[in-house]
Amino acid sequence: MSMTDPISDMLTRIRNAILAHHEEVVIPGSKIKRRIAEILQEEGFIESYEWEDSGRQGAIRIDLKWNKAAPAIEGLKRVSRPGQRQYVRVSDIPKVRNGLGVMIVSTSRGVMTDRAARKAGVGGELICSVW
Repeated sequence: MSMTDPISDMLTRIRNAILAHHEEVVIPGSKIKRRIAEILQEEGFIESYEWEDSGRQGAIRIDLKWNKAAPAIEGLKRVSRPGQRQYVRVSDIPKVRNGLGVMIVSTSRGVMTDRAARKAGVGGELICSVW
């Protein structure tokens, strides 16, 4: 079965694992998902991630971060979808929760956070917001 939106599937798997109080989640791998996991680790939303090379596609094992009984990720929201893409200029990149959250943006210079995109002076496609 082909998947229409693999990034949305990744975010949903993370959201479901948090709701079920799991310590880790395994998702099918791709380059953009690996970069999103790397950004989540850099920003302190997950403990770590590990690329598992298993045949053709591979997988990403994400260790979720918990602060006592509360998850580090309060919310994940997909912004740009395959049916409705959302592109913005650098001046129009929104802030998530007044800067407490992170908007992940796909730019011509790669996938980066909203702060890095503003610093680099590039806009792009809004992938998702995390807080």
